[in-house]
Amino acid sequence: MRKGPRDAPGEGGFWLSEGAFPLFAACLAAGVFAGTQLYYVHRTGTFSDVAVTALLKAGMDTGSYGAAAAFGAGFLFARVIEGPMVGILDIGGSLQTGVGIGIPAMLLAAGVTAPLEHFWLAVPTGAVLGALIGAVVLAVRRTTVHSAGGGGSTFGADVMMGAGNSAGRYLGPLVIIAAATASLPVGLGATLGAALFYRWRKPLTGGAILGAMLLGVFFPITGK
Repeated sequence: MRKGPRDAPGEGGFWLSEGAFPLFAACLAAGVFAGTQLYYVHRTGTFSDVAVTALLKAGMDTGSYGAAAAFGAGFLFARVIEGPMVGILDIGGSLQTGVGIGIPAMLLAAGVTAPLEHFWLAVPTGAVLGALIGAVVLAVRRTTVHSAGGGGSTFGADVMMGAGNSAGRYLGPLVIIAAATASLPVGLGATLGAALFYRWRKPLTGGAILGAMLLGVFFPITGK
């Protein structure tokens, strides 16, 4: 395709087209699923949150993967439905939680362990899952947003994202309280971090977490 005089670099090419999206999703999912394989075999390497990974670990210890499968699959379904509407695919919910925890938990619950025991099989498995997710996102987008007469309708999905972002602003005080309950130095770090972020007009939650982590390095919490 010939570029026009005002086209940006790469505009009109494959890498900036919708067709490249499943490829990018496949590459990301391959890495995430491979990380879960490393965690399943070596107990390190997962790309998911600590709390979500704990669900998978509990299943590995007890043989019951219901909680991890339900939580991960639910996040994956919600993000795949939300992504086409707003034009943003949440990597944390769809890939890290869904592909990294939910689908592996479902496979393990069904007795399918080969993709999680062999790295060479985990990479293509994740790639196929990512390509399928990308294809589904494009299909949903073309049958909903593109068919809405060009009005740019998101069918209310943007309201859902806005509600989640707004709710996150009130987590800062909860993080400070939790940090102070765990350890006085860690709680002090969370308070100072939140105060600095408030002065810089940034979300309190990020400052509280970073402050708690910083002082936690110098004043570690010893296990009982």
